[in-house]
Amino acid sequence: MNTLKVGDKVPNFSVLNDQGKQVSLSDYKGKKLVVFFYPKANTPGCTAEACNLRDHYDLLKEKGYELLGVSADNVKKQENFKSKYEFPFPLLADEEKVVINAFGVWGPKKFMGKEYDGIHRMTFLINGNGIVERVIDKVKTKDHAAQILED
Repeated sequence: MNTLKVGDKVPNFSVLNDQGKQVSLSDYKGKKLVVFFYPKANTPGCTAEACNLRDHYDLLKEKGYELLGVSADNVKKQENFKSKYEFPFPLLADEEKVVINAFGVWGPKKFMGKEYDGIHRMTFLINGNGIVERVIDKVKTKDHAAQILED
């Protein structure tokens, strides 16, 4: 796993969002961006994390952040997840793992003694020039907004 680190430039990407529209990193030029990766839509941890960000969305926006959620789920699953929980931010359907691989969050995981490859739950804070300013690799799903807002 070759994960992006603080100081790295994020490679441009372009994938479909929950509405089937293309979203690129360049769409966020000049803006602070939070890109959070989660393993699977509608699972307990991912729901808790995304709902926590939804509940603190206004505060995150006040601090100048735009948010993008990313998983390998398809457009339909992302659309259902977003509408079910009324997320005010786009979810990217990265089925081809374009963004996932660009950030280096795909790799070996362990769950209940089994090893498999999957998405590591990580969040990247990116400045307006597309440079990683912070990486949160120990995401607290129920308190994630606070982790993002702490300096």
